[in-house]
Amino acid sequence: MNRGRDDTDVPETGEDHPSPVADNEVLEESCVPAEKSEAVATDQPVAASDDRPLDAAVTPGMHIASAWAWRFLVVVAAVVVIGYGIRYLSEVVVPVTVGVLLTALLVPLTNGLQRLRLPRGPAAGITVIATIVVVAGLLTLVGTQIAGQFDSLSTQVGEGVQKLRELGRINFGLTDADVTNAIKTLREQITSGGAIGQQAAAVGTTATHVVAGLFISLFCLFFFLYQGEQIWSWLVRLFPRRARDKADSSGRKAWVSLTAFVRATIIVAAVDAIGISLGAAILGLPLVSAIGILVFVGAFVPVVGALVSGVVAVLVALVAKGPVVAIIMLAVVIGVQQLEAHVLQPFLLGRAVSLHPLAVILSIATGVIVAGIVGALVAVPTAAVLNAIVNHLAGNDVAPEPPRPLPPIPRRPHPTTPAAADD
Repeated sequence: MNRGRDDTDVPETGEDHPSPVADNEVLEESCVPAEKSEAVATDQPVAASDDRPLDAAVTPGMHIASAWAWRFLVVVAAVVVIGYGIRYLSEVVVPVTVGVLLTALLVPLTNGLQRLRLPRGPAAGITVIATIVVVAGLLTLVGTQIAGQFDSLSTQVGEGVQKLRELGRINFGLTDADVTNAIKTLREQITSGGAIGQQAAAVGTTATHVVAGLFISLFCLFFFLYQGEQIWSWLVRLFPRRARDKADSSGRKAWVSLTAFVRATIIVAAVDAIGISLGAAILGLPLVSAIGILVFVGAFVPVVGALVSGVVAVLVALVAKGPVVAIIMLAVVIGVQQLEAHVLQPFLLGRAVSLHPLAVILSIATGVIVAGIVGALVAVPTAAVLNAIVNHLAGNDVAPEPPRPLPPIPRRPHPTTPAAADD
């Protein structure tokens, strides 16, 4: 016996089936154009489709994508223009950056002298002079050691080259004629085409730029130590009034991160230099002080600097004492660098400068591409500063601090006019 079917259970053929997951009423309402819905509500005739604006044919997703696209292009263009300007003015930007880094390192000394009732200006001057004396003393020490051991070092270098030739002949089948021809070819390439004159001119130009940059850095260091707060207040007042609080607090957060990074790097560099120099002295290597200073300077470039300075120390050991001592020196370098990488840096930096190792490597690579050695030196501090600013603006501070009030602008008294005086 056939049962009758209910018309409400099975829809007729040709009608739209209701979706079990979609809100069909909302979909139907959203599919009606705005003009049609308003016409229906007011019982007015619907306008023709040709009268609609052109944007009505663009989907909301395309609107959003195009808005993001042109804003992204504007930001990229601004970054490119700023980068080009910085690169064009690199002879000024680099010394100023070095001055900022030195200020982050030496400002505690100036503050300590000021707490001893010494005026701020003389305290800043004493700090700068003491820095010059220390750097000059280190360079004098290295030069004296190299001059005193030049004869023995040249002899050891000759013996080391002979050892390398023997190793190349035994392991790679190189003859003395092959080595001599390679050296002769290299010499001809250097001396041909006026290369010596061009290199001499380039070296002279570079030396002039270095001296000029050194004086700019020292002047910046003095005035940053002496009037750093006033200079920062002037910079903050360049922003609109609504943005001054955020600009001030972001800058102070960035300064805290920069000072933490610079001081931790100084301590890590000193530990690396002392450890590797001590190992070199125990092994009886020459140029112990020079190796220590090279390691100290190289520690300011994370990963790359430590690798280069360690390679130099191992090469000195290979040339002076042979392969066995070189292997021992290599073990000393690896041990010291592992100690500072896994113990000192996490302990000293902590959460003040939280940069992922991948961010460090990419920052150094970008710095090398953009500005060479100088870019490698300032890449990681720049990344640390940007990281602190972005986290602060996003509200992800480790310990948020309220912005400090800006010092008032000193106002000069206006001279009284004769008419006002008579009144």
